[in-house]
Amino acid sequence: MAPKTPFRRRTQAPSRRQSPRAGAGEDDPIEAIHCEQCGSGDSAAELLLCDRCNCGFHLFCLRPILVCVPKGLWFCPSCSTHTKPKQFPLIQTKIVDFFRIQRNHGDEKAGCRKRKKRTGALLAAKKKRKLLPFNPSDDPNRRLEQMASLATALTATGAVFSNELTYFSGMAPRSSNCAALEQGGMQVLSKEDAETLNLCKRMMERGECPPLLVVYDSLEGFTVEADRFIKDLTIITEYVGDVDFLNNREHDEGDSMMTLLSAKDPSKSLVICPDKRSNIARFINGINNHTPDGKKKQNLKCVRFDVDGECRVLLIAIRDISKGERLYYDYNGSEQEYPTQHFV
Repeated sequence: MAPKTPFRRRTQAPSRRQSPRAGAGEDDPIEAIHCEQCGSGDSAAELLLCDRCNCGFHLFCLRPILVCVPKGLWFCPSCSTHTKPKQFPLIQTKIVDFFRIQRNHGDEKAGCRKRKKRTGALLAAKKKRKLLPFNPSDDPNRRLEQMASLATALTATGAVFSNELTYFSGMAPRSSNCAALEQGGMQVLSKEDAETLNLCKRMMERGECPPLLVVYDSLEGFTVEADRFIKDLTIITEYVGDVDFLNNREHDEGDSMMTLLSAKDPSKSLVICPDKRSNIARFINGINNHTPDGKKKQNLKCVRFDVDGECRVLLIAIRDISKGERLYYDYNGSEQEYPTQHFV
């Protein structure tokens, strides 16, 4: 039987139904180790020992949750001296280079005028449209702060910025991204909505980023919040990264893999791996869909579309979002394959 697709695999957190570690005898020295947070010694494979104080912590009890046992030395929150990531310098030239923003100011001004005119047409036709482009902050300095917050998160996680799906030798070729292979068929993005998506891409290339801030939270790690009001049905961002075959990533410990293509033939299924190249989508967190409070936080939906014959993944607002509100979506969608009960 083919393995189930790990639709939203962010941690190795076990299900509540998981039984205690079998075969551990009373005199087993590992049995004496327990988690400082929950007090349990179960799930020994997910117990970390601090290299300074020797206290134990479950991967899924830590805040933020860890996806796997770290390589090299690891220090618990009490012993760690690194509580916040180093901030990316708020220098325009560095930000322009980091995001590879177009430098031709004349074209940029012309593009801005064109965008404003086009946006008005889109809003006027709202009744017959499904998706809306994001509305960048008006203040250029505020946009620099937004981009600097994303650059901080990407730098801290060892990734570089990319706003496109990327294909590399040894992984899945672009020719494998064929929406016709989707089991049960895939929703086709309309021509008008595809134009809206392309408009969002062009705005980002000019440095007109989505009105979002990446912030660091001691409980959730990097997370994303709205920096201005966002209207329902707005395209927030596209989920991007390196494209690979699911079969190549079944034992991958990446914390943010996303399904791109779920094919009838499992060998043709694809996932997006944003650990090396990614955008702000990587830092948008998931809800705890086991609790009513967790479900109430959801304000985005992850949707896979057929765009000109290729699979693409979009994060879209499902209601009006207030400034300062954090963004969340359900990793599982309708599959309910991912245990999210440990999420904050």
